[in-house]
Formats: sequence, structure tokens, C-alpha cells
Amino acid sequence: MSVKIAVPKETASGETRVAMVPKVADKLTKLNVELLVAKGAGEGSRIPDEAYNEPVKLSGRAADIFGADVVLAVNAPDPKQIAKMKKGSVLISFVQAHNNREVVEALNSGSVTCFAMELVPRITRAQSMDALSSQASAAGYKAALMAANSLERFLPMLTTAAGTIRPAKVLVIGAGVAGLQAIATAKRLGAKVFAYDVRTDTKEQVESLGADFLMAEGVKAEAEGGYARELNEDEKAKQQQMLEKNMADADAVITTAAVPGRPAPKIISQAMVEAMKPGSVLIDLGASGGGNCELTRPDETVTHGSVTIYGPSNVPALLAEHSSEMYAQNLFNFLQLIVVPEEGQDDAKPADKTYKLEINWDDEILAKSALTHDGQIVNEAAKKALAEAG
Repeated sequence: MSVKIAVPKETASGETRVAMVPKVADKLTKLNVELLVAKGAGEGSRIPDEAYNEPVKLSGRAADIFGADVVLAVNAPDPKQIAKMKKGSVLISFVQAHNNREVVEALNSGSVTCFAMELVPRITRAQSMDALSSQASAAGYKAALMAANSLERFLPMLTTAAGTIRPAKVLVIGAGVAGLQAIATAKRLGAKVFAYDVRTDTKEQVESLGADFLMAEGVKAEAEGGYARELNEDEKAKQQQMLEKNMADADAVITTAAVPGRPAPKIISQAMVEAMKPGSVLIDLGASGGGNCELTRPDETVTHGSVTIYGPSNVPALLAEHSSEMYAQNLFNFLQLIVVPEEGQDDAKPADKTYKLEINWDDEILAKSALTHDGQIVNEAAKKALAEAG
């Protein structure tokens, strides 16, 4: 029997993405798997049902979708939907376990093996599966546009008959994928861009995009996997002192600091916001994790004094077409680790091969991205984060 893979319709508020787009679905069905897509799954991404070509099947029955061998989703299904999944089946999606205890408990109760896309290790072999990076790229691009749209002034320098208007100053905090994309976009829009990251090895990348790299003396926080470790109190004080000085001179601030599986680090205090110039704006991409600014309210526009603070919680969903396309490709690349040809088919043509679902736990990518298996949490970081969350 062929492996049955299904894609549900996303139910989270404001979610417009879909886990499988027609272009990638065509490639997936060439693996001779059975692919089911829930009716209306692509509506938020402007993908009509008829855009999915045969042999993709459409279904309006939850039993069909959640009864598959593998379920692909953007966000983890709710506990009631997970309860319909088969014992030993596989879920591949973003989970954010520290914020979704009930989802994790449902996965364990149903003995569902879950691979959380936010846990995919940042190693060379996994780059094509790194959904955090693909979605962060969309978020960083959109954040720069949000900042430009919110400002009541031009971003580029303009020479007019009425005189020369100086370029706006944009400060980007965090030089990961989202930060670098925000830097590049703000620079293309003509702003004078500054950037800060606790990982000093990002300096070269920042400067290659034409931005000035800011440094807090004595603060260096590189950690395993390309992420940043949490700062101690002395380092936080040095960071805030440097940032407060530069924020006071900025027209727009974009924060992108995030630690996968944990709340977003608090970097900007109320006092730092109050030191910003009148009419400036702050775009907080850490909002879904609680915000990098202590005044951020997810999906709300907050006006503090004359500073505007906006914390969108799901920016990639605002670019649903391309965000979905990149995410679907990430999933396709990941699936090829667990949907593999049956043995003894070396001489068979691709169209004649049969495939099976097989998990090789010696594969570093699979071992590190697994969240649950056989009724247990198998990721130590997620287990610790859940324990700390109470």
C-alpha cells in the first residue's frame, strides 16, 4: 500500500498559509504516495481547490485527513483533531511546545510521532528544510515595509526644489534571517540602516548589506546552532545602555530577537521607548513569543507618548503566497527523509517504485527535530521548557 499523506485546512485565527501548494504537490505525488488535501485548505493563500492536479485528492471529511499516515500542517492541529490521528502516524508542523501543552499531551496520548519544524537543526544538510529561516525571511521583508508605512516621513534621501530631505534612520535589532532581510529591504528603500546583534560574528553579514554594525562592549553571546544564548544581568545592562543611545536617534526600530521554543527575550524597556524621538515607530517581530519590548501587545498598535509600537504575531501569513510556497518546499525536502523507496528497487524506473514510511533515528535531522514519539516527549529542550512553563 502507498503512504497516505494529508493536508488539513488551517484553523488558527489569522492563518492564511497552507502546508502544500500545487507546484510542490505535483512533485510529491511522483513519489507514488497518496496525497489528500482538505477542501478549502488553500483559500487563505488564494489557491482554489481546482488548482490541485490529479492524482491529488480533495476531501471534506476530517476522518480522511486525520486518518492519514502523515499529516502536514503549518500549525499543529487542535487536540480534538489530533485525537482522530492513527496510533504511530506522523505529524509534521510548527508546534511551539512551550505554549501548547494540551497539543503535546494529545500527541502523547495518541502515540503520534511529531516532528516540530522549529526544531530542525541548523546544519548544512538541513538548510533546505529550515522552515524557521524561510518564514523569517518573509517576516523581515514585511517588517521593513510596515516600518516605512507607519512612519510619517520619507525613508530615502530626497533632493527637491524645497530643499534636501535626509534619509530616515532604521535600527534593526537581531541579525538572524529576519533581521538581515529587514536590513536589506530598508536599505533598498533608501534608509540609513544600523543593526545590532549579540553574536558579533554577524558583523560581516550586516556590513555586506550596507548597514552599520553596532556593538555593546564586552557582550558576545554566540551559542550552538547559530542562535544566541541568554545574556547575564551585566551584559543586559551594557546592551540596554548602548541600545537606548541609538534608539533615541532612530526613526524606526525593528526587533527580531527570538529563541526557538522559548519566550522572546525582553530587550526594550518602557524607559527606552520614552527616550525615542517623537513620531518614531517600533515593529516587534517577537510579539508571538511575548515581545522584545515590554510595551508590545500582540496584534495591537500601541501608542506610548508619541511612539507607535506594533507587534504582529504572524507576519509570514501576510505574505501567504510565497510563505506557503517556501514552507511546502521545506516539508517536501523533510519528507524525503522518512518516505523512502522499498528495498530491492535499484533497477526500477522512478514511476514504478513503491515507497514506505520509515524513520531512521540515527539521522541527526530526524533525531533532533522529533518532539514526541511512542507516547513520550523526546526533545529535552521542549521537555525543559514545558516544565518551566508549569
